[in-house]
Amino acid sequence: MTAIPRTMQAIVATRPGDAGVLALAERPVPAPGPGEVLLRVHAAGVNRPDIMQRQGLSKPAEGVTDVLGLEACGTVVAAGPGVPAALEGRRLMSLLPGGGYAPWCVARVDHALPVPDDLDDAAAGALPEGLFTVWHNLFELGRLRMGETVLIHGAAGGIGTLAVRMAHAAGARVIATAGRADRLPALREMGAAHALSYRETDFVAACHDLTQGRGVDVVLDMVGGDYVRRNLQALGFGGRHISLSFLQGSSVNIELLTLMQKQLSLHSSTLRPQTAAEKTRMASEIARHILPLVADGRIRPTIHATLPLAEAARSHRLLEDGEVFGKLVLLP
Repeated sequence: MTAIPRTMQAIVATRPGDAGVLALAERPVPAPGPGEVLLRVHAAGVNRPDIMQRQGLSKPAEGVTDVLGLEACGTVVAAGPGVPAALEGRRLMSLLPGGGYAPWCVARVDHALPVPDDLDDAAAGALPEGLFTVWHNLFELGRLRMGETVLIHGAAGGIGTLAVRMAHAAGARVIATAGRADRLPALREMGAAHALSYRETDFVAACHDLTQGRGVDVVLDMVGGDYVRRNLQALGFGGRHISLSFLQGSSVNIELLTLMQKQLSLHSSTLRPQTAAEKTRMASEIARHILPLVADGRIRPTIHATLPLAEAARSHRLLEDGEVFGKLVLLP
């Protein structure tokens, strides 16, 4: 049996602000409720929504801990009501409403996935947020299918690198963009058929050249702003545009006639406000369709670095500086 303390040192934002407002604070070790387990956290992924929470731009739902962290890998040390005791001792990787930046956290078992034996803790801690995000947006909203072509912007980021691998594993043809040319070979190794530097290449012209003038079937965009208009130009007839973020602004100017003539569709979503039932549904689909590809090694996260939990502020600064290739992971 693992000894469970009453309190722990966890990362919170002492007030809205820059990375310097993150600090270790004493919090009670949470107790698992119905349908929940207590995890001894081994690794927690760092995500841009964590930055938005730190800045005060988004807040956890009522009743959710102020400890940051939306994903974690850990060992089950206690089970709440309705959870089989047989889960104790198992490693799970879970989507969380918060609480991952800590040595202990609670997770809903229906939002968690079993960790394959050969997947290490850091990789497992870096996966849940990305798996849910890419699955829902690229394959459910975007309806990406085998043989189609997808343009993935921001391909060097945590979501982007995972999207490249997942699209490639699904049999799609991937065109990936990144800012730095030295990252393009690694994106090709992950499965991108073509990797382009947006600083050196007109991606709209390239997409038409690489598809013999047809245009791409799906665009996964993290940039927003003027990129949306250009993405619509890159799409072919019946194409689907998915917005995940808007680093260059959320206000866009598009021509509706273009949408009508090419029968394009625009989609967007964010994961945190999804209902618990919807996340449960996604977890079931991911377990069925994607987890086997994780288990056999075809899908893996790209880990830029692991850092001690106490260096959470440094992890946020690194992510905001734009020099991270893949994911950052905190180790309690």
